[in-house]
Amino acid sequence: MGTRKPEQWRRNLAVLWLGTFIAGMGFSEVMPFLSLYVDDLGTFTKGQLTMYSGVTYAVTFFVIALVSPLWGKLADTKGRKIMLLRSSFGMAIVIGLMGFVSNVWQLIGLRFLQGFFAGYIPNATALIAAETPRGKSGSALGILTTGYVSGNLIGPVLGGILAQVFSIRWTFILTGIFLIIVFILSATLVHEHFTPITRDQQEQSGSWLHKVKRPKLILVLLVSTMIIQMGNNSITPIISLYVKQLMNNVGPITLVAGIIAALPGISTLLAAPKLGDYGDRRGTSRVLIFGYVFAVLMYFPQGFVTSIWLLGILRFMIGVSDGALFPAVQTMLTKNSPQELTGTVFSWNQSFQAAGSMFGSLFGGLVANIFNYNGVFIFTAITLLLNFLLLWWVVPEVRHFRQKNA
Repeated sequence: MGTRKPEQWRRNLAVLWLGTFIAGMGFSEVMPFLSLYVDDLGTFTKGQLTMYSGVTYAVTFFVIALVSPLWGKLADTKGRKIMLLRSSFGMAIVIGLMGFVSNVWQLIGLRFLQGFFAGYIPNATALIAAETPRGKSGSALGILTTGYVSGNLIGPVLGGILAQVFSIRWTFILTGIFLIIVFILSATLVHEHFTPITRDQQEQSGSWLHKVKRPKLILVLLVSTMIIQMGNNSITPIISLYVKQLMNNVGPITLVAGIIAALPGISTLLAAPKLGDYGDRRGTSRVLIFGYVFAVLMYFPQGFVTSIWLLGILRFMIGVSDGALFPAVQTMLTKNSPQELTGTVFSWNQSFQAAGSMFGSLFGGLVANIFNYNGVFIFTAITLLLNFLLLWWVVPEVRHFRQKNA
């Protein structure tokens, strides 16, 4: 690997923060309107609309879960920067074309392709992980997390304004334009010191898991990514309905639901850099333990609240645990993976995260049907508690967190 200038990793971080911010904003801009857009594309019964909306939402995550490992392998032979360019340009075209569809099957086909071209944020994460000095990686990954989190926060608001002023179709087209800007920024300002490994070297060494010192740790961390994301997404389908129930169907329900949905992102934005820096100084495992314990303590009471204000406070606190958990898992993956496998490891991380999004939505709806909305929060808390116990059992440094560790 070539010699890095000390300031280059900081410039990469600044550019990719902006890139992930725009990417996060672009992806979240269109999400609240997908079911409304599907409704505009035909005359459907309520059951058909629910089915088509579900397929339109899920197909992207399904494809991401399947293809991410293949893109990660390619990233380790060709470089992460070229994967950033592939993703941002491909997504710009595909999402832009969604503004011109005439039926639901064309939209589903483009959502399929969106999953195929996805990967900007995990490749940005992998590049930062590889190019940043190891002692600064927790802090850098914490800062990068705030990029896409704040983009995800602003996206639905901007999307709502664009849809109101122009139309839903224009929201897709403008998102495509934003992603072209991301492509240009990544192409011109991001620098990578990359030594490719040949296909022969890959084939000779066998499975990528054989090349990491602690494959069991990596697998447990990947499963943890899936469970954390599953917990987040299990709430998504029911949060507005829960708000409606708590408000007794009276008042500005849509506005309040939007604010409640945005609160975790605000606290993640505030907490992630500080927790990442603390992890670099005192040990990432401390941050990981705090994130799990705090999440469980905050999720349980959400199933029993009777006040919308109390729900808002607890949702805000959940963002603090997200700001601890995601960067901490990514930092542990970084510090326990060979540099040449960063792309592969982070692509598998994206694959597990996409699976978590898909399973979370499915389980959230299923649990809500059986146990009402309250059950979703309790289910999420129990799942995260079991995940924490698994980490405590399998990962020694979590048990011995008083020593500075990975």
